[in-house]
Amino acid sequence: MATDTQRPRPGAAILRTALRRNIGAMIAGTVLMGLYQAAETAFPIALGLIVEHTMQDRSLGSLGVSIGSLAVIITTVSLSWRFGMRVLQKANTTEAHRWRVQVAACGLQPVARDVDGLKSGEILTIATEDADQTADIIEVVPLLVSSLVAVVVAAVALSLADIRLGLLVIVGTVGILSILAVMSKRIGSSTQEQQAKVARAGAKVADLIIGLRPLHGFGGNHAAFGSYRRVSTDAKRQAITVARVNGAYAGTALALNAVLAAAVSLTAGWLAFEGRISIGELVMAVGLAQFIMEPLKMFSEMPKYVMIARASAERMALVLSAPPVTVPGPERPAPGGDLEVDGVRHGTLRGVKFTVAAGEFVAIAPYQPRAAADLVAVLAVNAAPPAYEGVVRLGGQELADLSVEAVREHMLVNPYDAEIFGGTLRTNIDPSGSSRTLSEAVEASMLTDVVALHCDGLDYAVRDRGANLSGGQRQRLSLARALAADTDVLVLHNPTTAVDAVTEQLIARNIAKLRRGRTTVVITSSPALLDAADRVLVLDEGVITAEDTHRNLLAGDEEYCLAVAR
Repeated sequence: MATDTQRPRPGAAILRTALRRNIGAMIAGTVLMGLYQAAETAFPIALGLIVEHTMQDRSLGSLGVSIGSLAVIITTVSLSWRFGMRVLQKANTTEAHRWRVQVAACGLQPVARDVDGLKSGEILTIATEDADQTADIIEVVPLLVSSLVAVVVAAVALSLADIRLGLLVIVGTVGILSILAVMSKRIGSSTQEQQAKVARAGAKVADLIIGLRPLHGFGGNHAAFGSYRRVSTDAKRQAITVARVNGAYAGTALALNAVLAAAVSLTAGWLAFEGRISIGELVMAVGLAQFIMEPLKMFSEMPKYVMIARASAERMALVLSAPPVTVPGPERPAPGGDLEVDGVRHGTLRGVKFTVAAGEFVAIAPYQPRAAADLVAVLAVNAAPPAYEGVVRLGGQELADLSVEAVREHMLVNPYDAEIFGGTLRTNIDPSGSSRTLSEAVEASMLTDVVALHCDGLDYAVRDRGANLSGGQRQRLSLARALAADTDVLVLHNPTTAVDAVTEQLIARNIAKLRRGRTTVVITSSPALLDAADRVLVLDEGVITAEDTHRNLLAGDEEYCLAVAR
């Protein structure tokens, strides 16, 4: 039990890392912001001294020195704040970007870590809002220290006038912070719950956007929107709860600070009335009582921001500290090798077994769409080898012995719903700009009409998710990208479902021609693609039940004929 108690929580470790990496910027920011707060505190002290000495002596020289002193104080306030915040905000922005990159790297490689069922929308929220709020700790600590400097300077100055005034500030500050520290814990827990609910709502939105067309197709959009409404309503209610707690915190802090300022002013007035402090000291005390509200407000808000940063860091730890699903091997597949699936059981797959020789064009006709999706997940390494039974070999090497990078460099699996990115046709087809088969890929995918349709050709601007392209154009663009990669092994999943029959026939012939001599697997029910393949494997109820050419299967297998004939 003692060991568990002493073990640092992942969120705390993330915050310590952020602080350690920015220690130089934080020291510089703390010095400058401390100078700012000290100069701000010096302003009412200087006014008190002017009243105490200059007005009594009525000397122009003393007045000039006083005005010069005030000018120095004002200049120090302005410059120290400007440069201090510049240093801190630059460090804050840089650190937030670092965490965004780390979270995104984990989210983009789901096979590398077990992210505890988090969806892409939730990971996006963690990589943006939580990364920003975690990095805020870099500003919180220097501002906390600088506010403490202002309170200490004010307490010392008031103590020089009368010890009771200084003690009143110290005792009042400790009391305020004690009350607000208790309230900040509620803010931390409420904020963490709100962030989780907002993330779930974001994930639901991402799912709806991806599946909007199919939902409209079978009339499921109303049920889906109702599901989102429930999730978003939960997030809204939690946001209201957090706002209510924050409001109570801010109101309490303001009220307590005002009470302390009033107590200092009234006490100073009483002491002046009793003749125990001078008029100049009274002016200083009243000025400090008014000024001290700002650093006290900042000082009292810091525990809230610390708890919010801690809550965000804990959510980032869900991704960054997730255990590896599998440890990638160091091997690389042999170039141009074959693909072997041996007894794989995953999802609806019930011991799938087949081999595709190097250079062969094989089509797989799935009778159940779910089985096709499960097979694609295995081949794309979206399901790690420990997540399924059986073995997949690529170029004679088991996937478990290969790194994910090596697998994807050697074998490209192009899903039916591949993303289209904002940019141009060219950058979508050849993101790296290094493809040697770009023009051949454009022709093979029948994307030539889209290129010819626009005067910019391949440089035609494409919106995010291909919003300015039709469904068939997006699908052909995705296919062109897969063909332009020119990998040793290419797996295509339903590459022509959104194109017409004539175009589909041409694409099937073009794929067979362009990929001649390269290993190609097409998972489809398209007669054109099935006919273009060297042989067809029938995937039914999670196993391979038949194997032959498309035309032989049509002639001798009635079930196959009913499944694929159009």
